[in-house]
Amino acid sequence: MFVQLIGVGKLKEKYLVMGIQEYAKRLGPYIKFQVIEVADEKAPDTLSEAEVRQVKEREGERILAHVKSEAHVIVLAIDGKLWSSEELAEELDKLGTYGTSHVVFVIGGSHGLSDEVLRRAQQKLSFGRMTLPHQLMRLVLVEQIYRAVKINRGEPYHK
Repeated sequence: MFVQLIGVGKLKEKYLVMGIQEYAKRLGPYIKFQVIEVADEKAPDTLSEAEVRQVKEREGERILAHVKSEAHVIVLAIDGKLWSSEELAEELDKLGTYGTSHVVFVIGGSHGLSDEVLRRAQQKLSFGRMTLPHQLMRLVLVEQIYRAVKINRGEPYHK
């Protein structure tokens, strides 16, 4: 299985980078895993609705440039489905067995995802209704992917 995580913006916080690298290393024996960072659109803090839409469209173009046609895309969105760790594991197992062995998770920038990226996605996943920094979500998501792999292999991991 090949799992990609596409995120908008470059991670600057060393502790987050190190955490993601650790889980990516742990995933190495089990799946091919890749993190892709696309540039965030530089914009002032206050934007009109039209300007926000333009920012999301530009970031969306950068995201979609990395998404292959055969990939199953899961976007992180507040209005997505809530999955338990076991449900994520089941979904990845099902995709690998019956669907596609190429899964792409997408985490948008601070303004969210473009309509085009949302249309390309087969599924929306939510980690809850709280707003969390998208940089932190990368680490949380990579940990959950690792947990899902361990669950599917029947191997012990912290519960």
